[in-house]
Amino acid sequence: MRKLIFFIGPAGAGKTTLAKAWARKHGGAFLDMDTLLRPAAEAIMTLAGQDPNDRDSPTYKTYCRDLGYRITMDAALENLELGLDAIVVGPFTKELADPLWLEKELSNIGATINDVCVRAIFVYLPSENAYQERIRTRGSALDVWKLDNWKHFSQSLVRREIKWLIDPSSILYFDNSGPFSSIKLDELEKFIYRS
Repeated sequence: MRKLIFFIGPAGAGKTTLAKAWARKHGGAFLDMDTLLRPAAEAIMTLAGQDPNDRDSPTYKTYCRDLGYRITMDAALENLELGLDAIVVGPFTKELADPLWLEKELSNIGATINDVCVRAIFVYLPSENAYQERIRTRGSALDVWKLDNWKHFSQSLVRREIKWLIDPSSILYFDNSGPFSSIKLDELEKFIYRS
């Protein structure tokens, strides 16, 4: 059965690292919202007279956020339609709170949670300091706004509940403390491939 695997969580949690490790070993369409949206976000933010590297300000959220999720999910759904697994990476903060969001998305291709194997992995770190250290260490231009506005940004680091109407055993809250390891990938394999 085709798989729709979500790697969800705040910036700095390591969701992209885990998702890439999974895709390297198991294949599938790798769809990171930051990557898919980046050219459009840079153009939109530049036209708006804003920092093209900003991914967190209220201006970015107004002009770019929903577009990024639409692009990402359209690509995921197209791959699922072709019978391919889709590995989707992004925070999905607003979408997690809507119990019907996933069903509505799958209905766009005439699919349901009964014919797509959905796995949602919420990747998180145990403390605000752990996020700040990881974000600072990675040194990305996309993180400048986060670090300069830490008090405001850090409010997005809460561990959120996934409210989608899927079996609770299809949801994993994954503490991604420390460096990537084969043990972490083994844990993900057990969860994703469980019967």
